[in-house]
Amino acid sequence: IEYLFLLFRGEAPSAEQARLLEGLALALANPGPRDAAVHAAMCGGVGGSTSASCLMAALAVGAGASGGAREVRLAMEDWLERGTDAARWQTGLAAKPAENPADVWPAPGHAPGFDPHGVRCTGPVRQTLAHLAGLGCGPSLPWLQAQRPLLESAAGLPLAMTGVAAAALLDLGFTPAQGEMLHLLLRLPGAAAHALEQKDYGHKKFPFFRVELENDPGPAGAGLNTEDRA
Repeated sequence: IEYLFLLFRGEAPSAEQARLLEGLALALANPGPRDAAVHAAMCGGVGGSTSASCLMAALAVGAGASGGAREVRLAMEDWLERGTDAARWQTGLAAKPAENPADVWPAPGHAPGFDPHGVRCTGPVRQTLAHLAGLGCGPSLPWLQAQRPLLESAAGLPLAMTGVAAAALLDLGFTPAQGEMLHLLLRLPGAAAHALEQKDYGHKKFPFFRVELENDPGPAGAGLNTEDRA
């Protein structure tokens, strides 16, 4: 992990920085089969795609502004602009994200670093934040841990792992562009492992997750859920 830091920063990390980057890498390495990027790699594996194709699928799906590396970059940019000023965070989180006509990315539909589908902050996010904040490397993580309820109230959404990653990468001294790239890299191990595993399991053991539709336009009883099709 020290060499990875050296490649991006051009200098060796301190002991605190090495522990923080290692902790972040462990937290991001395997988000699990329900994660969209991992699921994309699994689809490639079970379909017989090449290893490179599985990883490219994970990268493509995990690159976006909703739970992906782009969201981490946007959250890091917010940190650079707002720092640890609670008032600026409250104002910024209350504002609707604006479109940038010079950017190929559409405006995010929610505050970067927060979960648009969450009801409350999940256990893994809270545990990761507590662990990383306790390593004593930079001001962002401890401040985020202390101000999490305030920020969640301002955003109207719970903190997501992307928000924790953004604060950690900032405390490590990475730029938003470097943070975006590292987030893509650090999530690949789990995607690779699940793709290989699913290739061995075959399609009959592929984990289809039940989907409940609201306002289904089809006639009652006409459709099959994913478990029926499996």
